[in-house]
Amino acid sequence: MTHRTTPPALRRKLLSQAVLLALYASSAAVYAQGTTATDLGTVQAGAQGAAQSGQAKKQSAPYQALSRNSLKATQPQSTISQHVIEETAAPASNYSDIVGISPSVMSIDPNGPGLSESGNNHVGGPSIRGFTDGQYDVTFDGIPWGDSNDFTHHSTTYFMPQDLGPITVERGPGDASNIGPATFGGTIHVSSKDPSNIPKATIYGSIGSWGTHMLGAEFDTGLMKDYGDTRAFFDYRKLDSNGYLSNTSFHRSNLFLKVERPVGDDSLLTVVGMKNHTLQHPPFGATTEPYVAIPSGNTGDPATAPGVPGQMQAFGSNYGFNTNPLSQADAAYNYDDITTDFEYVDLKTHMGDWKVDNKVYTYAYYHNGYAGFAPNDQACHYGTLDCPGGVSDGTVPAAAAAAAATNNSDGSVYLYQMYMNYRSWGDLLRTARDFSTGTLKTGVWIDRQDNGRYETSTYAGAGQYNSDRLMKDSLTQLQPYVEYQWKVAPRLVLTPGLRDAYFRRTLDAQINQGSGQPAYGIAKSWNKLLPSIDAHYTVQPGWVVYAQAAEGFLAPNLNVFYSTDPLQTADAVSPQTTQNFQLGSSWRSQDLVLSGDVYRVNNSNAVIGAKLKGNTLTYKYGKAHYQGIEAEGTYYVGSGYSVYANASYNEAIDDNADATQGQQLAGIPKHTEALGLIYNQGPWYGALITKFLGSRYGDFNGATPIYPFSSIAITNLAINYTAQGDNMLPKGAKIGLQIGNLFDNQKLFALAGYTASSGVPLFYNNAGRSVTLNLSYPFE
Repeated sequence: MTHRTTPPALRRKLLSQAVLLALYASSAAVYAQGTTATDLGTVQAGAQGAAQSGQAKKQSAPYQALSRNSLKATQPQSTISQHVIEETAAPASNYSDIVGISPSVMSIDPNGPGLSESGNNHVGGPSIRGFTDGQYDVTFDGIPWGDSNDFTHHSTTYFMPQDLGPITVERGPGDASNIGPATFGGTIHVSSKDPSNIPKATIYGSIGSWGTHMLGAEFDTGLMKDYGDTRAFFDYRKLDSNGYLSNTSFHRSNLFLKVERPVGDDSLLTVVGMKNHTLQHPPFGATTEPYVAIPSGNTGDPATAPGVPGQMQAFGSNYGFNTNPLSQADAAYNYDDITTDFEYVDLKTHMGDWKVDNKVYTYAYYHNGYAGFAPNDQACHYGTLDCPGGVSDGTVPAAAAAAAATNNSDGSVYLYQMYMNYRSWGDLLRTARDFSTGTLKTGVWIDRQDNGRYETSTYAGAGQYNSDRLMKDSLTQLQPYVEYQWKVAPRLVLTPGLRDAYFRRTLDAQINQGSGQPAYGIAKSWNKLLPSIDAHYTVQPGWVVYAQAAEGFLAPNLNVFYSTDPLQTADAVSPQTTQNFQLGSSWRSQDLVLSGDVYRVNNSNAVIGAKLKGNTLTYKYGKAHYQGIEAEGTYYVGSGYSVYANASYNEAIDDNADATQGQQLAGIPKHTEALGLIYNQGPWYGALITKFLGSRYGDFNGATPIYPFSSIAITNLAINYTAQGDNMLPKGAKIGLQIGNLFDNQKLFALAGYTASSGVPLFYNNAGRSVTLNLSYPFE
């Protein structure tokens, strides 16, 4: 018998036809059987929060789980509750630190929790199943956000944990209503917390390792009956830290507000606003033996430079920057000044039989950056500072210091300055209507981001610098969708859906990045229909199984325009497309929460590698597939104790017909695990949590993996006492102790990139042990 493999194009066509046929059949069933109106009920501010707290059983596995799946999910997902965030997250942490506990996620924060972008410089970010930042979405209260140039996200410049509700990590594309530019790699759904029904003011603060301290205050109006049941909270905090890495101080101030007001009996108006300012010294990584002197070919062979010290040996494993004014790696020359804001107005209401939810929003990112043209380069990789004469101890002779101009306009130190300023405007409309056979959902997302980019480059003399880029670009995204949750049987729901993903880029550049030439009136559009279909079956109350098949799509990054003929280059680059298949199950009872899944993702024209050399990021495109198995669970032992565990096996395999074919993609561990012991009873909360990450390689030299990183286990401890109002402290007052990296497990952790002139690799160590004392005091 001859076995034939169905071509990928035909498989995609059959999947699309199956979805459209199911949509047609389900629609026909709707109109054949008639309709029933949706009863939204009386919308009151605070109703959702009250329902959630009423359902939560403190002495139960669902409540104490560090991360858990949902019985309504149609794909693998893990939710970290607001309760867990409040009890375990470091005060400075970002969403990217918080999600690190969940299955298949690896998150790197080399400067300590929340004190640097949670990525391998600009190459990474948290990875999900091997998909890196830019290959998955992040939303805030359902709104996708990020940089339009490459769809990445800045974790240190938007939301802080004191204002967050639950965070859900979806490991897959979701259904058609799951909008965004890169859903195939998953979505991190970040949500804001609800305002309190009780009026109060709370002062809170923390002090800890590396000179880290934060002071903040929150005011909750409570439910204001005289103002139509309006409730709101306002929150402000200021954070300062020296950081784990040397000379990488971090300063951040953040203001957040949320207002909810019922409008009539069936509408709710929500207004949210955020303003953030961050001043940071983002680390570039450091050199380390035995990878210091790399010969031609960049083989990474330790034998090529035995015993030659790198920066980590000369200045410590926490080397970040120096304080030498003649060095490009002087911290004073390497910093980001970033201001952001995020606002939206949301109206949930009824229009006849339809539920309507519409969000109008805007957000902005204003980034002024300064850096050495090639910090940690030249003589620096031998453990000496990058300055004339190779001064090794950071001192500069008085005569030399006096000769150096304050702004280094004499060219003694090569610096660059940049800005990237953008603002997005958008609207997200969702509608739903219940019928006797199920629920029809439709919606549309539209977003427009305008971006201005400028950067100087080499020193031209006479106090002048050559410009590397002077550009204005835009990205317009339009995504309408339709899906039907078809109740095929009392326990079976089938949901076919279809989303249309449309992207349009424009570019007007006086100086185009890459080519250095003008490029005006450049415009290119991409469009793809994305079918999806999933099934959800309730075996019995508390036990469900689900299956999903969906297509994914990612338009090319702005860098396809970085050539002398941008349109020709853009025409030659195909968008990333994926076929995603998943099967899973979830179980929930009072004492046990358990879930597991298997998955397969075929990725065409994938970004399977990214290399940072100096300030230049280059991508490798090709084919890859991702497959694995994931599980997580929590068991309530009793007397306030629970045990949590998760595990994942994740293959991310290069499918190109070249030297790396069949290899695991660089930087991605094949397995991750987590283990936690939780105690939550009376006024006390305690959690001992360990995250395990498997071994991996930093890069490849031909077919040979280079820069191996061993497996690592990081253990964090959190202990909190919350007053119950039966002692000298008021109810809700809280004191807590957190120890990050309890056993001070410091290992070479990730490849940060390469030096610009000589291609010497730069690395990160994992941040060392940190101790933080937290206090909060409410006034009611």
